[in-house]
Amino acid sequence: MQRSRSSGLTFVDLGGLSTPAPRRPSGIDELDRVTGGGIVPGSAILIGGDPGIGKSTLLTQVVARLAETGSRCAYISGEEAVDQVRLRAARLGIASAPVALASATALRDILPALEGENPPDIVVIDSIQTMYLDALDSAPGTVGQVRACAQELIRAAKKRGFALILVGHVTKEGAIAGPRVLEHMVDTVLYFEGERGHQFRILRAVKNRFGPTDEIGVFEMTDKGLKEVPNPSALFLAERRDDVSGAAVFAGMEGTRPVLVEIQALVAPTSFGTPRRAVVGWDSGRLAMVMAVLDARCGLSIGAQDVYLNVAGGLRISEPAADLAVAAALVSAYSGEPVPSDMVVFGEVGLGGEVRQVGQTDARLKEALRLGFGRALIPARRSGATNGGLGLELTEVDRLADLVERLAPPDESSWRRKLPE
Repeated sequence: MQRSRSSGLTFVDLGGLSTPAPRRPSGIDELDRVTGGGIVPGSAILIGGDPGIGKSTLLTQVVARLAETGSRCAYISGEEAVDQVRLRAARLGIASAPVALASATALRDILPALEGENPPDIVVIDSIQTMYLDALDSAPGTVGQVRACAQELIRAAKKRGFALILVGHVTKEGAIAGPRVLEHMVDTVLYFEGERGHQFRILRAVKNRFGPTDEIGVFEMTDKGLKEVPNPSALFLAERRDDVSGAAVFAGMEGTRPVLVEIQALVAPTSFGTPRRAVVGWDSGRLAMVMAVLDARCGLSIGAQDVYLNVAGGLRISEPAADLAVAAALVSAYSGEPVPSDMVVFGEVGLGGEVRQVGQTDARLKEALRLGFGRALIPARRSGATNGGLGLELTEVDRLADLVERLAPPDESSWRRKLPE
């Protein structure tokens, strides 16, 4: 150990003993999964999402569960009156939970209540954009006010040891509104995703100093609030229909959880000068890449058609392993030949038309087998790789053209042009 002469800092070794951060389980397993096992005392959590997506509903349920287990919880609303929050609690059936409720926006009134002799264990601020410091002349929600208010609240949380949960507004692009430094100041950033037309809601961690950053929690919106979905694959596939062209089941991974979801495609003649592209739940740039590879390497002239792609259920997919499932759905929609209903598909597609390996193959296959699938279309495995003793019929493809051949043989397809030798 060395002592710095100029500042008096004490430096220690990296290999020193340290205790894991304590956790306070919320009683909601899907939230605990995303946060890494529970809420850490003294931490600051920022949760954002579209208006009406269910942020306040979820946090009301969280503080009610924690309060019923003995934690002191405070819910401070800057957007709703006390009676409005009480009405929501009554609708959720949790009005009897011993939660301390207040409606305030001035930090001059809020901070003394949080820094008193008996501070709460959990504090929810809904939302940070409504808070203001009277020391600043700017209006609530401005960059200066959001930064200063968040800094004061986080300082109080670290000093007094309570967990702070901030609700943040989002822009029309989906990013949390306000200064980007706000996401750097907090310990955890969670995004609440989902289409309001769907009943599913996805809670995704994009930053977590106390746990993983690739886990998701799945909820279903009901008339009694948000209900946990412990088996999202079965729910995402509940309304899937067999033997329909343009649909493929993708076996994906969200953190440590395998998730099966249906990818739907529709290819139709265009009625405009420029073909239309509509994508829901996937990256439109990656769709353009897969279409270009199908055209250049497989002879499918999809580019002149209108193309619609949808990830059923409202889930957003970002991993490249979905490339092969998207390609299968496009080929099926274009040729009219359905993908076998008992088959899952996954694999990354390269610009050369090759199909590349993806990680956690065994976990994907085990989830498919558990849900009753009998076949899987996967990238060609390296020598010595096994399927972990699974009872699935595996079809390995090395190139994207192999997928096209299996879905529509060349002698039966008038829709495919001949490539030069």
